[in-house]
Amino acid sequence: MALAYSEKVMEHFSNPRNVGEIENPDGVGEAGNPKCGDIMKIYLRVKRNVIEDVKFKTFGCASAIASSSMATEMIRGKTVDEAWDLTNTAVAEALDGLPPIKMHCSVLAEEAIHRAINDYREKHGFDVIPMKDYGDEHEVCPV
Repeated sequence: MALAYSEKVMEHFSNPRNVGEIENPDGVGEAGNPKCGDIMKIYLRVKRNVIEDVKFKTFGCASAIASSSMATEMIRGKTVDEAWDLTNTAVAEALDGLPPIKMHCSVLAEEAIHRAINDYREKHGFDVIPMKDYGDEHEVCPV
């Protein structure tokens, strides 16, 4: 059974934005689900509390790559606090939706961004923000 992907998902999968690594990043965050195989890594460059550059490396399905691409587009130019507020639902909506069995991919993007921000905060002497437990939100990947 083929999944119905929106045009935006297919565009961000076929032509992902911000792919790659940042040398000596200010923050790095990784999230993944070994059962599914989706692994997402986000790299941040922060200047004066604003995300000046963001890159990603994702191993996964079309939804995982599209979610990474869209999420990085959505946080570029935002303050660290604004980027923290990005939700997986906002990423999915910006992609004009994800199939229900692929929503966990947008959760991975949110989690990787949170981990990258906390890595930045820790490296620069700021308090780390408590993260929610993402366990059940991307535990099962049926496809």
